[in-house]
Formats: sequence, structure tokens, C-alpha cells
Amino acid sequence: MKSKKIGVLMGGLSAERDVSLKTGEAIWAALSERGHDAVRVFVDRDLDLVLRQERIEVAFLALHGRYGEDGCVQGMLELMGVPYTGSDVLSSALAMNKVKAKEIFRLHNLATPSYYLLPRSRADHVAEEHAGFGFPAVVKPCGEGSSVGVSIAHDLAELEAACEQAFRFDDQVLVERFVEGQEISVGILHDRPLAAIEIAPRESFYDYSAKYTPGRSEYFLPARLSPERYRGVLTQALLAHQALGCAGATRVDMIVSERGNEAILEVNTLPGMTPTSLLPKMAHHAGMSFADLCEDILGGARLWAHGRGRRDRRVTERPYEGPERRQSGVVERH
Repeated sequence: MKSKKIGVLMGGLSAERDVSLKTGEAIWAALSERGHDAVRVFVDRDLDLVLRQERIEVAFLALHGRYGEDGCVQGMLELMGVPYTGSDVLSSALAMNKVKAKEIFRLHNLATPSYYLLPRSRADHVAEEHAGFGFPAVVKPCGEGSSVGVSIAHDLAELEAACEQAFRFDDQVLVERFVEGQEISVGILHDRPLAAIEIAPRESFYDYSAKYTPGRSEYFLPARLSPERYRGVLTQALLAHQALGCAGATRVDMIVSERGNEAILEVNTLPGMTPTSLLPKMAHHAGMSFADLCEDILGGARLWAHGRGRRDRRVTERPYEGPERRQSGVVERH
């Protein structure tokens, strides 16, 4: 890869632009320090023109959210014949659409919280649509990430306000049953689990501010689970990753209830790589530096068009072969 010109695509048009810029800058710096010919490509509506001018040979995707993580940019790169990191068009689109992803999970017998979809055309009928669904409920835009527009509603008034906020980001809103339990995230790299980290927000839940503001959350790596439960979480996360046909590095978010059941929330096909992001923490726990992780992801870049680059995906419970898993404890406070 050091003989190829690498474009780190960052920015984009979504509500997660600022996070993407931080992710992209970190990746660009790591690749440059390792001697790669890497350039920063700031994504806007004229991306096709910029790519032709830069003449990159490989695209490292550091995008988040709509138009970057949902298959749109991936499709453009395929048409231009540029190999790129991460999942293909279909997997990206399925993972980004929270409802479609949940439908896939259920088809594969993977537990996910109960839900219903509220379209904008029914925005004035929230009480009727919610009916006996119950509270608390989690309200999310159907096609955004980084907890943008996500709220927890405890009554009808809060639900209506939460839906109004979510409709600012999407024409479809997902209303999901709140599941009490440990919030767990599992890093997957090339179809193998890296580790499972437990997130303990200091306030109500792991919202956008808690993710990207130092001091708002506490992390336990590895997650505070029994060895048997820990292995089960890794397996369920890998199955969710594979059910959507994902590739490269992903992060699977889930809830482990007090009864010990796992519920898949979503799969992030382009997880954050900022200083407070979870995937680099899990990679470090598995014995990989940030630069190692970037080069490993880069090495998996492929041209997905017409089925090229696809691999046979077999289920494996074996995690990434890093150092032996350390004892559970608080590793960082952010």
C-alpha cells in the first residue's frame, strides 16, 4: 500500500461532519507517520471532481452518517473503480437504516429490542401510534449515527418532544423499547472480534455529548461480564456483523440485561477513530497501536463492484489474537 496514493475521505454532509473530521485527521496523521502517501480529501457535494483531481488509488473512508456511511460514497467509488475500506454498498445501506438492520437481525434469530416505525406523515398521531407500547421508550432518527437526535421518553409529552427532535434529522423515526442493562460495544476486525467494552455514562444515557465530551462516561475494558457471558457477547456481535455482510472494521452496540440476555442495537460500519472513540481502545487492548489499526483496515481495502473482493464468511468465535485479556477494571475516564 505504500506505493499507492491513499485518500482519507472525511467531513461529509451529515450531522456527524465534525466527528468525521476528527476521525479523518487522526487516520491521515497515523498513515503519514508510517510513510504512506496519504492525502486528506474533504467530502462535499463536488466529491467526484475532487477525486478526479487528486487521482487517489485507494480510499480510506473516515466518514460518518448520511451520504458517507450509508452506501452513497461507496457506490460512487465503485463506479470510479477506486478500492475503498469497509463494507460494500448494500451492507452499508442496511446497517445505516436502523429498521432494515433490525429486520435482518430478526431473520437471523438475533435478539433486538421491540420497536415500531413512525413516518413523518404520522407525526401528528404519536399517541395513537404508540398506543400500549409502554414507557420508557428510546426515540431515534432511522438513518443517523453517533446518537444524533436520540432521546429517552418516559411519558407521552416527552415522546412527542423526542419525535419532533428526531424528525429534524430524518423523515422516519424509530421508537424502540428501552432495555435495562449494561451497554456493551464489540469491535470487529476482518470478521474476528477484538474485545468487548462496557460503557457507563455518568448521566442518563450514552448520547452524542457523552460520546465525545471528556469526563462524561466511564469505560470498563474488558466488559464486566463472566467469561461465559463475555464469549457469548463476542459471538452475538460477530453474527450481527456477518448477518449484514459487513467487512473491515465495525463496532456492534448491544445491551446485556440483568437476566443475561443480549439485545443487538446496531452495527456501525465506519466506527469513530477520534481520541475518545471505542474501537481504538479495543484495538489497543488487543495489542494494536492506533497506527497498526489504521494500516490493518487499509490492508482490507477492496473494489466491491460486481462481487469482486468478496470472501467466504464463516462464523468463528475466536477473538482477535492479541495479548491475553486483562482483568476487568476502569481503564479510562472520559
